[in-house]
Amino acid sequence: MYDYKDIKVDVRGQVHWLTLNRPDALNSINHRMVGELADYFGGLYHDRSCRVVVMRGEGRAFCAGLDIKDRSSGNEAQPFGGGFGFQGYLADVYIKMRRCPQPIISLVHGPACGGGFAFALASDIRIGGESLKMNAAFIKLGLSACDMGVSYFLPRLAGVSIASELMLTGRFIYAQRALAVGLVSEVVPDDKLEEAAQPYIDEMLAASPMGLRLTKEGLNMAIDAASLEAAMAIENRNQVLCAGTQDFREGMQAFLEKRKPVYRDA
Repeated sequence: MYDYKDIKVDVRGQVHWLTLNRPDALNSINHRMVGELADYFGGLYHDRSCRVVVMRGEGRAFCAGLDIKDRSSGNEAQPFGGGFGFQGYLADVYIKMRRCPQPIISLVHGPACGGGFAFALASDIRIGGESLKMNAAFIKLGLSACDMGVSYFLPRLAGVSIASELMLTGRFIYAQRALAVGLVSEVVPDDKLEEAAQPYIDEMLAASPMGLRLTKEGLNMAIDAASLEAAMAIENRNQVLCAGTQDFREGMQAFLEKRKPVYRDA
């Protein structure tokens, strides 16, 4: 179904297990990986067969960031991204991650640096392996740490003080502190990450398909809402849309009958 080289997509029913697949290079980001991720996440917007995405890395790392040895990842590589070359080409992947209606669960083990850190931050839920180490590596290379959405995601997830510390220094944050500041939902042994993801998947799949999609969309909009009234306008719209579905009627009936609902995305 998916003919990719640097990522793998394992379709398990309504769940896609997306694996970054350059283990010999710690799953660092090259030009081909960007193209494959852009194609994959772009296609999810209209894919109603997929309800949840689990993102992870093959081998010893989640993603070590940009492959600076890959010459095809220079600014001159491709004229994509609104004239920003490779910079805009990669940045668009994170926008597609947030735009796709499926919740993304990232299983983060080993290094998650730079653009790999941003992959984790752009996800909806993060579960950390005990070997997790994340940093905004850009500033270590003579660049600004404000890159690939990190300046947007990190202060919203961990607060401005933690974001300032990590971004101004480029220092690593490890598993237990990432848990303490709310960057991950839990920490488990690396070999238990897939097992740890399953309860989240099961509970998401127990929601109605439209309810799940509109919850991700509504939450994204509420984070940047100009006022309580603006957030409530989105909430009201989403509830009216859901209330008009057969799945809502099924959910209500199942609740009254004390059974699991059978949703049909209708």
